[in-house]
Amino acid sequence: MNRSDQNSFRALADPTRRDILRMLARDEMTIADVSSHFDMTRAAVKKHLTVLSDGGLITVEARGRERINRINPAGFAPVLSWLEFFDQFWDDRLSTLKTTIEKDKT
Repeated sequence: MNRSDQNSFRALADPTRRDILRMLARDEMTIADVSSHFDMTRAAVKKHLTVLSDGGLITVEARGRERINRINPAGFAPVLSWLEFFDQFWDDRLSTLKTTIEKDKT
């Protein structure tokens, strides 16, 4: 796992950042917009957004004085790839278990 992949997992590790991702999945938002949903300072929200950006999970676009945050679907590829490995692992294990159980029935 490379450093950028690690940053993606680090970004997802925090429940506040996961909440921010859910909000950004619905609509792009400024820091002020995101801050209005949390009982924390704007600076604290900015730190969460920076971690999400460093993890590649969001993009930030400058529009005049505002910074518009939006979800970056492509940034989830390393996470999905990692999860797919375990999905296949369990599919294989369950298939083997099913075969074993069916053999025992006969």
